[in-house]
Amino acid sequence: MTAMTPSGDFKTTYRADTTIFPTVTSRNFAIVGIVLLLLCPTFMDRYWLSILIQIGYLSIAALGLNILVGFTGQISIGHAAFFGFGAFASAWFSNSFGVPVFFAVPLAGLLTTAVGMIFGLPAARLKGLYLAIATLAAQFIIEDFLARAEWFTGGVAGTMAEPFSIFGFVFNTDTRYFYVVLAYMVVMYVLATNLMRSRDGRALVAVRDHYLSAEMMGINLTKYRTMSFGISSFYAGIGGALYAHYLQFVSVESVTILFSIQFLGMIIIGGLGSIMGSLMGTVFMVMLPEMMTTITQALSGSSIDLALGLQDNIAFLREMAIGLVIILFLIFEPDGLAHRWKQIKAYWKLYPFSH
Repeated sequence: MTAMTPSGDFKTTYRADTTIFPTVTSRNFAIVGIVLLLLCPTFMDRYWLSILIQIGYLSIAALGLNILVGFTGQISIGHAAFFGFGAFASAWFSNSFGVPVFFAVPLAGLLTTAVGMIFGLPAARLKGLYLAIATLAAQFIIEDFLARAEWFTGGVAGTMAEPFSIFGFVFNTDTRYFYVVLAYMVVMYVLATNLMRSRDGRALVAVRDHYLSAEMMGINLTKYRTMSFGISSFYAGIGGALYAHYLQFVSVESVTILFSIQFLGMIIIGGLGSIMGSLMGTVFMVMLPEMMTTITQALSGSSIDLALGLQDNIAFLREMAIGLVIILFLIFEPDGLAHRWKQIKAYWKLYPFSH
């Protein structure tokens, strides 16, 4: 009599169900992906390295917004303001107090967390459209503060930021700074993944799914809603600090409501409530303008170019493309790229018996 082997995927403990890597294959793919990223500076030119660096610090900030919106069910239209505040805070620590940039970056994250908690306290008692208006007000309040506080930001003229350095070694090239951003990105994504596996992470999800049931279970709604704003602001501050020390200059002109909408677009396209989706959405949003530029160059001189004036209106076309893509994803793929990727994996895992 032959022994019967179980078919399917059986998990007998909650810890096994919430593991970071559900299979050995997924863990190996993650390791291979990191190794390939480490090798990128050896075969990529400066332009594509700058694109990867941009994806890195924006994906950190987008992940913070996804923790707030996707995992906790709150809404924020002022995420770019916290991103900019973190950028100015890190430059302020290093310029005014001589704090090494290595320490200025996490300090900027903590200071941005404090600011986020201030706005999170009243917002924790609001929901829906009222919360959206409150976070919109935060966007304009912080933006106005950054434009007027010359002692902190240099005013409308902006401020310089020191290059990233550790023990006298300066990361002042794209090749060197790429490894700095990659290290921060890996650490921040691992922290977020472990947070979602913890009791606090499950409480955030419970607040999103049904806040009344969560409150009946003993979950303090005000505490966790405020906490989600703080965590979101911390991630935005770290991303903004990395942005500042990469460009080595920060201006309040880059911290606009349009930038906040782009952050929302990243998590919507990538997938709300998905850590991997935050990265996928950021890659998509960063590469979208590049794709638009390539398309307009390919159509240069054609009848379409002459009729629409593509070359003269490329900046406007980029913004239109972002809005159109968000609408299309909301209609045809509301769960985002991460959900589609899971469906593709499930299809090939069960092939040829998938349905």
